[in-house]
Amino acid sequence: MLLATDLDGTFLGGDSEARLSLYQTIAAHPDIELAYISGRSLEAILPLLSDPTLPQPDYIVADVGASLYLGDSLQPIQPLQNEIDSRWPGESRIASAMQRFPDVVRQDEPQLRRCSYYCPPERATDEALVALARELDCEMLYSAERYLDFLPKGVNKGSSLRKLVEWLGIDEEEVLVAGDTMNDLAMLTAGFKSVCVGGSEPKLLERTQNQTRVMHAENTGCAGIIEAFAHFGFLGAHGVAAENRRDETQTGKAELVMVYHRLPYEEYRVDGKIQRRRPTSPNGIIPTLLSFFADQRGSWIAWSIYEEEDEEKFVTHTSVDAKQYPLLTAARVPLTKVQVDTFYKRFSKEAFWPTLHTFWERAHFREDDWEVYCEVNRAFAERTAEEAAEGALIWIHDYNLWMVPAYLREMRPDLRIAFFHHTYFPSADVFNVLPWRREIIGSLLQCDYVAFHIPRQVENFVDVARGVVPLTTLSRQGCAPRFLTYGCAVGLETMTTAVDTGSRVVRLGAHPVGLDLNRIRNALDQEGASSRMAELRQEFEGVKLILSVERLDYTKGILEKLQAYELLLDENPELRGKVTLVSICVPAAREMTIYNELQTQIEQTIGHINGRFADVGWTPVQFYFRGFPFEEVVAWYAMADVMWITPLRDGLNLVAKEFAATQGMTQGCGVLVLSEFAGAAAELKGAILTNPHDLHDLARTCYLALNLPRAEAEARLRQLNDIVSYNDIRRWGDEFIAAIQGQEPEGTESPANPTTDLV
Repeated sequence: MLLATDLDGTFLGGDSEARLSLYQTIAAHPDIELAYISGRSLEAILPLLSDPTLPQPDYIVADVGASLYLGDSLQPIQPLQNEIDSRWPGESRIASAMQRFPDVVRQDEPQLRRCSYYCPPERATDEALVALARELDCEMLYSAERYLDFLPKGVNKGSSLRKLVEWLGIDEEEVLVAGDTMNDLAMLTAGFKSVCVGGSEPKLLERTQNQTRVMHAENTGCAGIIEAFAHFGFLGAHGVAAENRRDETQTGKAELVMVYHRLPYEEYRVDGKIQRRRPTSPNGIIPTLLSFFADQRGSWIAWSIYEEEDEEKFVTHTSVDAKQYPLLTAARVPLTKVQVDTFYKRFSKEAFWPTLHTFWERAHFREDDWEVYCEVNRAFAERTAEEAAEGALIWIHDYNLWMVPAYLREMRPDLRIAFFHHTYFPSADVFNVLPWRREIIGSLLQCDYVAFHIPRQVENFVDVARGVVPLTTLSRQGCAPRFLTYGCAVGLETMTTAVDTGSRVVRLGAHPVGLDLNRIRNALDQEGASSRMAELRQEFEGVKLILSVERLDYTKGILEKLQAYELLLDENPELRGKVTLVSICVPAAREMTIYNELQTQIEQTIGHINGRFADVGWTPVQFYFRGFPFEEVVAWYAMADVMWITPLRDGLNLVAKEFAATQGMTQGCGVLVLSEFAGAAAELKGAILTNPHDLHDLARTCYLALNLPRAEAEARLRQLNDIVSYNDIRRWGDEFIAAIQGQEPEGTESPANPTTDLV
């Protein structure tokens, strides 16, 4: 069958339960074809195509019948469109003629092959207007006591639907038409089985009163369409009720569900059997997220790689820590190694990572990889839907799981969905490069709460979303004093905190991730840290230590920093033999071959600098291409005179915070030089900000840091340490949860941020 339906008040109307029932019926029956028949233009319909909860149409008849498109490609349906085009006198001719009627005002909305006006009822029957329509050889249509449309001669929703049905070769007995206003009259009376949904325009009901094939439903919107399914016997004698009577939603028991790509423990194989251990890669976020399960029932959703021979005995549920978190279950999503390598190590890192960090020219987009990505995200959503209790809180993490909200909202509309974006979120002109931007944004807008590190990323998201759906801003708030406003490249004065998409309110927030300060204290208390500090103190006696710690990645600005260091030594020869740059660079995973060329360039540049400037007993650059134990890293932090962190783009940067905290705990006076394109730059007042795209500025600010008076260095460090100590990882988690629940966090004042607001 073909369901040909108006949108506003009809297919988009009715209560949420009826909409879900109808939409799921259509999704479950591939033999039901769907046609949107709308007064909107295609441009105004596009936002609906980004809504993952709506069934996507097979055909679109837009502009009150003047435009016909295929639903998948959005290309005109030919030769039907050519025939309509030949009858259209042109927008400029109609607009010019209508200047005689200044009280009839043109609608400021997208229009194609039609001209639409706001017209008072008394003017709609004016003989002069009727005569003008004849003169222009146009159809004139008036509806809802307000809207006047000029259309090509003989064109309306009914005539275009009739031609579409004939072109498709569908039996007219297999067509159901639904509408609610006078501009639906032509299609409701075109000879098909039809329904005027509840709440239809009185004139429409009057004009269709004696039409034997037109049903007047009692219920509004989708519920009225469901009535019509039963009345006309579509899908059996009882229609949707018989075919789509769903059992009560099977809910789980988890009140809080954490959806994270990693398990809160590590899995490894011994003799083919899966064993588990504490994470060897330090991650302060995981212990914080775990802490929320101390006194409430919850699930942690993450992938687990299985081998084909293990599929039948794969265990989906395990405990995490039965003693410390007795109410927490790890719900494992089984993925093959191929799926993980494709969705995470290749696609996420080669398509999304470079785009998010504004290196779109490095991105590689593959449609088959996107299909695997969606397949994995759906698997996460299905497991989440199974675990969550009625009305549970779902907390989804980062861009690897962008599509989970879309699938989850369709499965479980009762859930509260929150999303935290850990990586940078770029401006619209960059993000819109992604071929799947509409699907991604449509998914994120299914959330109740979406948060980023800093206000700039929030506003970038809002700008991108405005290009996908028409948003109404509901609230804004100032960014100061928590964040810099005009003081850095990522600063912002005000940020949006809530938007209305037309179907839901989405709240927004900025929550920079904090540190697990106990982890740093514990590392400093290790015997190895103290001895290593003593060794470094002796090794660099009489030499100022410039420290750089980062992963191997083109976003980190490593090559640019080395070039700036060469410039620093060039322009300031007195520094030779007096400073050393120590670069600790953590390698990428072996499978990520995209970084091989960068590694070669870095090694060549270091060789060039050392070959040019090295002297007996002094090496300008010491490069460590490996990860260090954390207690050794904090020893380097404690001994550094200058911490030089210069990413070209970064969502936040926790290394900067680790340095500030370590220096504070060891009574140091090291100076932080930080890229103003790192998210942390908007938060860490006290850092010397630098532009990593300007080699001269990089060299200048590094020189300034090396020569900063001790009193100023100590004052800057106190300011940094106050911010980092107060806004720790626990406060980040508490404020995020409080924001989702619409609560004010406790104790929002600090020495560095006297009126810190939850944003």
